[in-house]
Amino acid sequence: MNYQRELEKLIERLKKEEKVPGLLLHSCCAPCSSYVLEYLSNYFAITLFYYNPNIYPESEYTKRILEQQTLIGEMKSQNPISFIAGSYDNDRFYEMAEGLEHLKEGGERCFRCYELRLRETAKLAQEGGFDYFATTLSISPLKNAAKLNEIGVRLAKEYGVSYLPSDFKKKNGYKRSIELSKKYGLYRQDYCGCEFSVAVSRRA
Repeated sequence: MNYQRELEKLIERLKKEEKVPGLLLHSCCAPCSSYVLEYLSNYFAITLFYYNPNIYPESEYTKRILEQQTLIGEMKSQNPISFIAGSYDNDRFYEMAEGLEHLKEGGERCFRCYELRLRETAKLAQEGGFDYFATTLSISPLKNAAKLNEIGVRLAKEYGVSYLPSDFKKKNGYKRSIELSKKYGLYRQDYCGCEFSVAVSRRA
């Protein structure tokens, strides 16, 4: 499925209906969110949800969340962007990853990490009465967009909140995120976030 095309169809319908739905957008980091916020804030009232208990160490988590807040404060948008900080429940990530520590990046451990973060987003979207939920993760060339969308659609049924289909790397989305990172002077980390991805980065 072409998830970007599906998103464009949805946006066209919203424009015809002159609706500005509420979107709870999970963000993995400021650089990845930059293009997604620029793009989607034209059509949605966004609340950005920073929930990433996988990030290691805690000092890195603090650095990334502050960078995210700084970006939101500096960006201009057609519709409002608000912010919610999730809990840094790092123990929850390690419980999820138990027995999967040896797996390569991009495999089952990562898929479960996707679900951990998306599930918390879907739950909050339900509690907050949002029209949609989504994640910025699909902008990365290293993330499996098909798996992200599969999880999102499944959780949408479970929580009764519509999932916004996406593959934000399409239409030069990833390239634009690099341009915006330079524009705003954003810190671009050299590993995904967890302790296991640090090890991979250092071996490369």
